[in-house]
Amino acid sequence: MDSIKSPFKGIVNDFKGRTACYKQDWISGLCSGVRILAPTFYIFFASALPVIAFGEQLSRDTDGSLSTVETLASTAICGIVQSLFGGQPLLVLGVAEPTVIMYNYMYTFSKKRPELGTKLFLAWTGWVCVWTSLLLILLAIFNACNIISRFTRIAGELFGMLISVLFIQEAIKGVISEFSIPQAESPDKEEFRFEWLYVNGLLAVIFCFGLLLTALKSRKARSWWYGTGWLRSFTADYGVPLMVLTWTAMSYALPSKVPHAVPRRLVCPFPWDKESLYHWTVIMDMGKVPIVYIFAAFIPAIMIAGLYFFDHSVASQLAQQKEFNLQKPSAYHYDLLLLGIMTLICGLLGLPPSNGVLPQSPMHTKSLATLRRQVIRKKMVKSAKDCMKENASNSEIYGRMEAVFIEMEGGSPPNPKELANLKEAVMKADDGGDLKGKFDPEKHIDAHLPVRVNEQRVSNLLQSLLVGVSILGIAAIKMIPTSVLWGYFAYMAIDSLPGSQFFERILLLFISPSRRYKVLEGSHASFVELVPYKYIVGFTLFQVVYFLMCFGVTWIPIAGILFPLPFFLLISIRQHVLPRFFHPAHLQELDSCEWEECPGAPQEKPHEAGGDEEGTDSFFDAEILDEMTTSRGELKLRTSFSSTEDRFSQVHPDDAPRI
Repeated sequence: MDSIKSPFKGIVNDFKGRTACYKQDWISGLCSGVRILAPTFYIFFASALPVIAFGEQLSRDTDGSLSTVETLASTAICGIVQSLFGGQPLLVLGVAEPTVIMYNYMYTFSKKRPELGTKLFLAWTGWVCVWTSLLLILLAIFNACNIISRFTRIAGELFGMLISVLFIQEAIKGVISEFSIPQAESPDKEEFRFEWLYVNGLLAVIFCFGLLLTALKSRKARSWWYGTGWLRSFTADYGVPLMVLTWTAMSYALPSKVPHAVPRRLVCPFPWDKESLYHWTVIMDMGKVPIVYIFAAFIPAIMIAGLYFFDHSVASQLAQQKEFNLQKPSAYHYDLLLLGIMTLICGLLGLPPSNGVLPQSPMHTKSLATLRRQVIRKKMVKSAKDCMKENASNSEIYGRMEAVFIEMEGGSPPNPKELANLKEAVMKADDGGDLKGKFDPEKHIDAHLPVRVNEQRVSNLLQSLLVGVSILGIAAIKMIPTSVLWGYFAYMAIDSLPGSQFFERILLLFISPSRRYKVLEGSHASFVELVPYKYIVGFTLFQVVYFLMCFGVTWIPIAGILFPLPFFLLISIRQHVLPRFFHPAHLQELDSCEWEECPGAPQEKPHEAGGDEEGTDSFFDAEILDEMTTSRGELKLRTSFSSTEDRFSQVHPDDAPRI
C-alpha cells in the first residue's frame, strides 16, 4: 500500500543513484582498453546464437511473418537503448523463448479471425505491445518491483525448468520435422523424394547430437587436464560458437550427388527484401485493426506484462547477486520503465519485444569479474601464517592481510564492506581453545575473498552493435543447417540444468539409500544434511506436479497464453500454504527467500608435504569463477545467515561446544 501511495518514488531513487555513476560507467569501460573485447565477444555469441534460433522458430510458427531479421533487430535496438540509458548496464536484453511462445499463440488466434488474418497480425500485436507498455510503465510508477523479494527460489527454478523443457521440446520437434516435407513446399522437388528426405533426417540427427555433445564438452574445457590455461579458457568461452562453425562447415563436406538443399538450412529474408521492409511501416496498418480487437489485445498484454515483469526482474536480480560484490546501486524500477518504452518502440516497428534474458545476464557479470583470487590468496595466506607464527594478535593479522590486499589492488583502499566478513572472521576468532574457534587462513581467506566486477556500459553497447551488424550478414547466417540450431536448442536446455536445486533434488530421488553417502562426499548444498529425506521428497514431488501443470498449460491451444499465471500464484502458495506442511527451517533450506543457499560440510583437501606453493599451476580468473558459479551464472555456495559460526554448529554438530 505504501508503494501505491508514493508513485515515482522508486524510479526517482533509481535515477538519482545511477546518474551519479553514469560517467564512471563509461570511464571504467574505456580504461579497460582491448581487454573489454573478450567479454564483449563472449556475450555477443551467447546472445546472438539463441536469437538466431528463436528467429527460425518464429519463422516456422508464424509462416514467415517474423524471422531472424526481426529478432536480431529487436535485440540490437533494445540492447543499445539499455546500454546507453538503462539503469543496470550489466543486464543483457534479447528476444526470449517466452516471447516466441506468446507470439505463436497470438498468430494462431489472429489467423483464425477473418477480421485480422495474417495481414493484420503484426498490426494487432502492435496494439498488444501498446497495452503491454502501458502496464509495465504503471507497474514501474507504482513501485511494483518491491515485490521482487517474494519471487523465491521455487518460482525461479520452475520457470527455468519450464524454459529448458520447452527448448528440448522444440529441438525434438525440429529434428522430427527434418524427416517431413515443410509446409508450402512442392513435394515434386528432388530433395523431397523419400530417399533424400531420409538422408536429410539422418544428417539432422548427426548434426544435432554432434553439436550438442561437442558444445557440452567444450563448455567444460577449464576442467581439462590438457593444454595451457589460456587455451582451456579460450575453448570454454568460444567453444560453442566454434562448434557451430565447425558443424556448419562439415555440412558442406558431402558428395556432389547430394541435392544442394540437403541438409536443410536456415530460411529467412534479407533485410532489404519486401517482407522485411514491411515491418518498419506496421504503424500505418494499426488503424485498420477493428476496435473490438484493439481492446481484446489487452488480454494477452496482461500476460505478457506479467511475464516480462517476472523475467526481466529475475534476470536483473541474478546479474547483480550480492556475491558478485557490485559497488553501484540497482535500478529495478527505472529499468522496468525503460522496458515499457522499448516494448512500445518494438510494437510500433513490428518487432517482437526484447527483455532481460537468462542465462546471458549473469554470464555477462561473470565474464567481467576481475578476480585475481589465486595470486592474492597465496600472498594473504602466507602473510597470515607468518603473523600466527609470531603469535601476533588478531588485529595485527588482519592489518597485515589488508595491507597485502591493498598492495595487490594497486594501492587503492578497499570498500569497508568488501573485507568486512574476513575481518569479522579474524577478529572473532579465539586465540586458543577448540579448533572451531581458531582462525584458519586456508579456510577463511578462501571463503571471504571478495569478487571484483568491472561495472561499465561499453561491453553491452559493443555486443549490441555487433548483433545489429550481424543483420547485414544474413547471407552467412543462412548457411547454418537448421539441425545445428536444434542441437543448440538442446545445448541451452541441458547446460542450464546443473546448479538448479530442483534438478539436483530430482536426481537425488533416484539415488538408492545405500549410495546417498556419495552425495555428501562431493560438493553439495546444506539441505542434503539438514532437511529430513521425507521432506525433501515431499517438496520435490510438489514442485514436479506444479511444473507438470505449468507445462500442460502451454499445450492448451488459445488458453496457453495464460502460462505465466501459475508463477504469480506461487507467491501466495509459498507464503500461506507451504508453511503449513513444512518447518520454517526446512523451507529456508529448500526455498530460500533471497535466492540464497548455504554450503554443506567443507571438503578438506589434503596438503602435499614439502610442496612448493609457488610451483603450483597457474589459474585464470574465469577458471576460478567457473568453480564458484553454475552454468547459468549463479553462485553455487551462498550464505543466508549473518553468522557463519551458527551455520557451522548446525552442519557440524559434533564440533559444537557442549553445555
